[in-house]
Amino acid sequence: MNTTRNAFSRSVLTQSRRDFIRRLGATVALGAAATSPGLLSSLAAESQPAMKGLVGSNIYGWGQYAGREKRKLDVGEVISALRDSGYHYLENFMDLARPENNAKFAEQLKEKGLQPVSLYVGPALHDAKAKDNVAKVLAAAKVCKDAGFQVFSCNAAPIGREKTDEELKTQVAALIELGEGLNALGMKLGVHHHLPEMANHAREFHYNFRNSKPGVVGFCYDVHWVWKGGMPPMDALKEYGDRVVTWHLRQSRDKVWWEDLDSGDIDYEAVAKYAEEHKLPRRFTVELAFEAGTKITRSVVENHRRSREWVQKVFGA
Repeated sequence: MNTTRNAFSRSVLTQSRRDFIRRLGATVALGAAATSPGLLSSLAAESQPAMKGLVGSNIYGWGQYAGREKRKLDVGEVISALRDSGYHYLENFMDLARPENNAKFAEQLKEKGLQPVSLYVGPALHDAKAKDNVAKVLAAAKVCKDAGFQVFSCNAAPIGREKTDEELKTQVAALIELGEGLNALGMKLGVHHHLPEMANHAREFHYNFRNSKPGVVGFCYDVHWVWKGGMPPMDALKEYGDRVVTWHLRQSRDKVWWEDLDSGDIDYEAVAKYAEEHKLPRRFTVELAFEAGTKITRSVVENHRRSREWVQKVFGA
């Protein structure tokens, strides 16, 4: 079993490094085309079909494990572990206060053979400060774009209650402004959701999408949170699949988060089949968070190795 996993990791790692070198050349070309949006879009479109997909991990679960083991989270160690397990990227929290730190994080990834792909951000977009917050994100996004990042997973900050119609109207206007600003930089916005947005028959979830255009306000499809919020994963795909720009992947059994990606409550095979048939973007972020009741029997590294195998088996990435 260990021999098989080690062979898998070496194979995927070798492939990812070859892909990285190939894509590095494309990045240089993209930089030269930055003043020509048409050429930029053309080059990006040409590179996507050749890829089986990018597989990353979100930093949140790694922080949970570090806290559980009463040790300080070492991002460098996380990056090394992901590289050795065949991953392509690590999704970290976007630093709005010091945008240059996002560029430093990108360099940290590149130095160890990974790529800057996505960042997670959660600004307040529902109140009078919405426009200022959008401006802050876009200012930081310029640094992130130059560092090589492609996508922002954005979960508009919850407020402890349902947002009013007026607050949602303000929020959608802010999301549209943010999406258009990121598009102008050659980047993508993917709106992410937790349980607050799924309350009252997914009122906020639907409002964000039904009052904006797919090409502007995209979807960071966290399959498990949407399922946990009461919406069948295939229903979400059929209604909003054309918005997907990136994915967050987690599994549960009997409604309790499982320690790795495997069989469970969500039929990921059906989700993967739909994604392939409809040629949806293939940026898959593994997020192995745990909650009360989650049985932890392995190390965080071993659970990510097993999950990497699963993503290759199920999604072909």
